[in-house]
This record gives sequence, structure tokens and C-alpha cells, in this order.
Amino acid sequence: MRRRRSAPIIDRQPKSAAVNQPPQLLGGRIPMTSLLQTLAVAEYLNFRHAANAMGVSQSSVSARVKALEEDLGVQLFERHARGVRLTEAGRHFVERVTTGIDQLDHAVRTAGMVARGEHGRLRVGIHALIPGSFLAMLIERYREQYPGIEVEIAEGSARDSVMRLRANRLDLTFVAGSPEFPDCHARRIWSERLLAALPSRHPLADGVGVTWADLAGDTFIVREGGSGPQVHDHIVMRFAGSSPDLSILRFDVERSTLLSMVAQGYGVTIAGEATMLLHVPSVTFLPILDEFEPFAFSAVWSPHNRSPALRNLLDLAAEMGRSARSG
Repeated sequence: MRRRRSAPIIDRQPKSAAVNQPPQLLGGRIPMTSLLQTLAVAEYLNFRHAANAMGVSQSSVSARVKALEEDLGVQLFERHARGVRLTEAGRHFVERVTTGIDQLDHAVRTAGMVARGEHGRLRVGIHALIPGSFLAMLIERYREQYPGIEVEIAEGSARDSVMRLRANRLDLTFVAGSPEFPDCHARRIWSERLLAALPSRHPLADGVGVTWADLAGDTFIVREGGSGPQVHDHIVMRFAGSSPDLSILRFDVERSTLLSMVAQGYGVTIAGEATMLLHVPSVTFLPILDEFEPFAFSAVWSPHNRSPALRNLLDLAAEMGRSARSG
């Protein structure tokens, strides 16, 4: 049996064979060059002008258009001495081909942008987004540098965020502390001084700072969500074995509400230095003098996530983190 030769242009099959081909496969046998040259002729309504615009010979354009008409079995142009004009079938064909090529061009450009992390979606978990904080500036700068990325923000506790990460419902989450997960990557990004938030009428509020021992007799209040669980654990760790009467109350409230409760005398709490940016009336923030190391905040992501958009955010976070530490 004779082997059929493959060709990069329209398959010249006998008419009997072509009849058996499904019509929808015809577009796959039409070379892009023929379509582009046909569009050029439709634009200039002149073979010579179209050929000049595309940098090819007039005979080449004429031959390709004619071959296309023969394969379609449709006359696209009416020829006359001074040029050509589109037939009704030609006008319909050119409109659809133009739309198709525009969509193809968009698909090619979009694929390249996605591969470079310049287009798409990034789902980010956070514990809080305080205006002026490191995290807020990071996301703001990322959105400025990559406007084609739709950044979705989800606030929640570290436990909830990591669960969503594992379920592929988040691409990345920022959490308080330096966690270690066997199935996730984690990287320390920035750190903040740990402060005590006291009611302004608290006996210690006029000092330059407090120690953990100073706060031993106070009631601590923390959030159920956000970074509340890490705050709770940190307080317990600092008073381990030294304060059997330690009182910690949990409330299912937002950060601003918790600080308002501090102002009203419900208790004291601890927070990262960025919380001061909220400027809550009747709340005084003081450094914890025997908290010698700043509190770390980390990025956590799945090792299976190869998103270029994620990589770009991690690179920017690392760059900003280095600048913050050197500053």
C-alpha cells in the first residue's frame, strides 16, 4: 500500500476522499499563511497592495487565495481590473477568520503571560491586613508589579489556612511564627517586635515597657481566629510553670473589636508592632522588655504548587524582607 506523504499545507486529496472527511476538520488543513494573506487582500482589496504589505510576491498571494477558494469550494473575491471585492460568502468568512485569529493571538499572548506569572489568579491566606504593615505593602507592591494577577485574600487562623492550602484552595498563606510542616514549604519573611496592648488607664501604661512578670496578674484576651491561637500558645509558653493562676479568655471577634475590648478593660493582649498602626483610642502599646527576639512571620505553600505567580510573590516577599532587615 502506498504511503501517504504528509504536507504542511492543505491536503490535496482526491475529491472522493475529501467527501468522506468531516467538514469540521477542514480548518485543520488550512495553513495560517493562506488565512493571513486572505485577510490582507480583504483589507486592501488589491492583490499587489496586500503582497507589498506582507513582503511577498503578488503571484504568491494570488495563488494562495485561489487555492483556498478551491479547497473551500467558495468564491471569496470577485476579481476586476482595478482590484477585488468581497463576495457575501467572502465577507462572512473574513469576519469569522478575523475573530478566530484574534482569539488565537490572545490565547498565545495569555499563555506566555501565565507562564511568566503575569496573568491569572493567586489565592493568599492572611491573619490580618493592617494598612501600612509589611504584609499590606507586600500585596500592594505585588499588585502594582503584576496587574494581570487577580489576588484573592482569605483571612483565617493558621490552622484553617493550612488546611485550605492542603486542599488546594489557597496558593500561599502567611502565618505568625516559624512553623514546620512535613508536607509544606515554609519560609520566614519578616519579623516584628512583640508589644503588650494595655488599657490606657492601666497602672503600667505610663511606663517605657513591661515584662512578662509585670503582666502575670492580668487577664489576657485573645481571638479565636486569625493569629489568636499562636498568641494564646505564646502566652502559655512564657508563663509555663510560673503563673498557675494564668487567665486567658478567647473571643470570636475581629482584631479591631478585640482592641476595643482592651480599651474597655476586658483585659490585656499582645500583638505585633504593626498593630500600633491601627491607632485605637484608649489603648497603649508597650514593648515587652524581656521578649528579646522579634516575632517571626512566615510564608507557607505546597511544594507541588508550580505557579509562576506564586514564585513571583515569594521572590518579592524575600526581597522586601531582606530590605526590612537591613534597614
